[in-house]
Amino acid sequence: QVRLVESGGGLVQAGGSLRLSCAASARAFSTSTMGWFRQAPGKEREFVSGINWSGDYTNYADSVKGRFTISRDNAKNTVYLQLNSLKPEDTAVYYCAADTRPIAAMARSGALYWGQGTQVTVSS
Repeated sequence: QVRLVESGGGLVQAGGSLRLSCAASARAFSTSTMGWFRQAPGKEREFVSGINWSGDYTNYADSVKGRFTISRDNAKNTVYLQLNSLKPEDTAVYYCAADTRPIAAMARSGALYWGQGTQVTVSS
């Protein structure tokens, strides 16, 4: 079982930045695919970004490419999502995700493990 705890959400003006963190409790973290999804009001949860176990491969949704950056620190069992140039349409609950499968599988069908979510609100 993997426990994921997100932090770092908040209210920010358009054009601003936030850094989300996700602390994982499991010795298997260093071998797990990690990622972030988000869910806006009235919409389905969508894939935002993923990173493989070593951190040398990442993937992003088209809507966030060039603005968001995912990274991980396996020594700290933590994955990060840097959100830059935020837009009002980025407003959502952001969920940390962990999986034993490749990023593509997690992005396509959802993750095996989820955090509780952290709210990001971008004002115009």
